Amino acid sequence: MKKHLLVLPLLALASCGQTEASSGSSALASQPEDSLLNSSSAVNIDTEHRVLVAYFSATGTTERIAGHIHDGVDSDLFEIVPVDPYTSEDLDYYTGGRCDQENADDTIRVEIANQVSGMAYYDTVFLGYPIWFGKAPKIIWTFLEAYDFSSKTIIPFCTSGSSGISNSVANILSLVPSSTTVLEGRRFSGSSGADEVATWAKSQLATI
Repeated sequence: MKKHLLVLPLLALASCGQTEASSGSSALASQPEDSLLNSSSAVNIDTEHRVLVAYFSATGTTERIAGHIHDGVDSDLFEIVPVDPYTSEDLDYYTGGRCDQENADDTIRVEIANQVSGMAYYDTVFLGYPIWFGKAPKIIWTFLEAYDFSSKTIIPFCTSGSSGISNSVANILSLVPSSTTVLEGRRFSGSSGADEVATWAKSQLATI
């Protein structure tokens, strides 16, 4: 049975309105470790991998791809929700608006409204996002700094009109411990079908 992950409010995250973060460590690093999921809310413990599909989607395109992965593999599903939702004006590139400002300043961290309950339980995380200015959005940077990904496997997936995933994977590698395995991931277009996406997701799990 497929499950949507229960979420809890996320407290004390760095605000997306900040133009600078504390040097040396994220404000999220002081968050207490999440408790493990109980058997009623966790994925089947008899499966080879304990999989979470986590995604941020501003327009619904990445959400659809995440849903295809979730439908195709035994997993839990978690939407990364910003405290301050993005408007169409925010997403209007090269106008000096919110997305332009976030892209230009790598110290910005966008505040997240919810948190994964029991991140320590999962060994594999499919991480999805749109490509903005060739990078993962800053809310993904916040997410990666909010949890301990030591010894986990992250499988990135992204959506874009044409930009590739490689630069965003470099972003991910720079934000997680050296013991984290980060696969090369894949870019999907908005028209990618459910079978194509699910087949890819299964193939990724088979390599771990």
